[in-house]
Amino acid sequence: MKSSKRGKNISKAEVLDISGHGVWIFINGKEYFLPYEDFPWFKKAKVSDIHNLKLFHGSHLFWPNLDVDLDLSSLQDPSKYPMIYK
Repeated sequence: MKSSKRGKNISKAEVLDISGHGVWIFINGKEYFLPYEDFPWFKKAKVSDIHNLKLFHGSHLFWPNLDVDLDLSSLQDPSKYPMIYK
């Protein structure tokens, strides 16, 4: 017996804006700002690569062209997830 077909993924993630200071994203009804000083991977990235955002399991953000993975909880409470970039 085969498993039934998976349901449609209704979780949404999209890039709202890219500014000189960072990236605004919208996930499941909430906006998040990713400043370049904390998320430097996006600063020199192509616009098309930033817009290629995937959301898996409702909390895993992935930018495949940039090889960037973030968990939504790191955006909701960044003090629990210090990011160090050198």
